[in-house]
Amino acid sequence: MTDGVMGKAATMEIAINSNGDSAELPEDDSLEQDLQQVMVSGPNLNETSIVSGGYGAPAEGIIATASIKGCVAGSSNIHHSQSNPVSAGNEAARGIAGEKFDVVKKWGMNTYKCTKQMISERFGRGSRTVDLELETQIELLRDTKRKYENVLRLARALTGHFYSMVQTQRALGEAFSDLSQKSPELQEEFGYNAETQKLLCKNGETLLGAINFFVSSINTLVNKTMEDTLLTVKLFESARLEYDAYRTDLEELNLGPRDSLTLPKIDLAQQLHSLHKDKYERLRNDVTIKLKFLEENKVKVMHKQLLLFHNAVSSYFAGNQQQLELTLKQFNVKVNVPSSDKPSWLEEQ
Repeated sequence: MTDGVMGKAATMEIAINSNGDSAELPEDDSLEQDLQQVMVSGPNLNETSIVSGGYGAPAEGIIATASIKGCVAGSSNIHHSQSNPVSAGNEAARGIAGEKFDVVKKWGMNTYKCTKQMISERFGRGSRTVDLELETQIELLRDTKRKYENVLRLARALTGHFYSMVQTQRALGEAFSDLSQKSPELQEEFGYNAETQKLLCKNGETLLGAINFFVSSINTLVNKTMEDTLLTVKLFESARLEYDAYRTDLEELNLGPRDSLTLPKIDLAQQLHSLHKDKYERLRNDVTIKLKFLEENKVKVMHKQLLLFHNAVSSYFAGNQQQLELTLKQFNVKVNVPSSDKPSWLEEQ
């Protein structure tokens, strides 16, 4: 019945007058009744079907509206699931950027406060924390390091000059030895001069071993041990500057008014002051301990090295080869001296 009524409604014509009013047709009353019946007994809107082949088409072309709603809901869920990783990545990037900004901000504030404190100290307007005993030891260390660097420079220069002399003595001995074979009338004179230069060359290489050991020990003491202590001193001086900067900041806030706006700033300044004070005191203790151990190590090392240097140089210029070799054995200095096949006549004397 419904198909018949819908077919009639689809095929009927409505006559329009010239004034726009619809003309009365004889079937108006019956059509209105049929339409009311269809509206009352028709399907629910949630179960409405879409006919693909027009009215009266087969059932295969009908698509349920509920299934369309399910597809739309499924597609929206897919879009949400795809957008979640993107939003999570954006939030992570914003978090990293925020952390970097906080680090740069803290660094900028710390640099500003320290620069202000340093300028105030330079112009005599600001106060600084002074430890007279420790600062005297630090200045003494710096002066000692400069003097030891000068000793190291001179010892290296001596090594270079003495090495050149030893090489010259070796070449001169070879020249004398060659001439002793080609000059029969002066063979003896050239011969013992060649032996003398070879002996001096051998003793010179032994002395070079002692001097190189002396230079190596001084270099370790100056450029490693002292430098490590001075690096701790630099950290201590930087911590002292930061401590004084935050101490001055706290003092300025305490001199101002105390209200709801300044109290949080004072609390924060107090926390930062305590933090930098602990850092300053910790590094001061580190510097004190390192200075003490450095002084003990310096005395021990230099006592051994100066004794070695004195005994080796004295034995060499005295011509005492046995004492020179004994000195190197006493201080565990190994020297690679080229051994001769036969001892010279001077060594046998």
